[in-house]
Amino acid sequence: MTQQKRLGLILGLNLVMISGLIIVGLTSHSLGVLAAGGDYASDSLAILLGIIAIQIRNHQKHSNATTYVALINALALLIVTLIVIVEGVHRLTSHTIQIEGLSTAVVSAIATIFMGIGAFILGRDSAKEDLHMRSVLLDTISDGATSAAVAISGLIIFLTGKYYWLDSIIAIVIGIIIGFGALRLLRDTINALRSQNMRPGSISNRVGED
Repeated sequence: MTQQKRLGLILGLNLVMISGLIIVGLTSHSLGVLAAGGDYASDSLAILLGIIAIQIRNHQKHSNATTYVALINALALLIVTLIVIVEGVHRLTSHTIQIEGLSTAVVSAIATIFMGIGAFILGRDSAKEDLHMRSVLLDTISDGATSAAVAISGLIIFLTGKYYWLDSIIAIVIGIIIGFGALRLLRDTINALRSQNMRPGSISNRVGED
């Protein structure tokens, strides 16, 4: 199966889960589920950009459009990170919001299964294909792990009827993970743009020569 087909299937799995996570996150008041939904959304955009990049590569065209889109994506992720962490800290330090543990556990468990299927579709050898495929595989495994953590916290809340603070802790951890990924993406895109501007014949070099 080609890279584009595999990435397309992973993108489909992510898009299916995003709507479910957001709906359940809002109805169950689970910040952890909402944070996972935001993480899946950011990964979906990254996968879409990867598909476009592969298409451009296959047609032997050169464009830095996807680099600029990746830069915007990184900045958006940092905003999502800030919102999740601030809201998580606010919940921990102010009032306790009751979380519907059962729906939180169920949707997160389903998301974990979906990401397991996604990792199987990508295949273990995808990590050896190129840097982008490796990042998608790692993101898929990471998403599955974070969803599993949210599922466990939701199950604990459902069985005990308390420990609602677990949801905020998980959300903050997810936010930190998203933030590190965003900073790494921001660093890579800035380096890519710098290298593109330093190429012979680039606009910046032509200006310097003039």
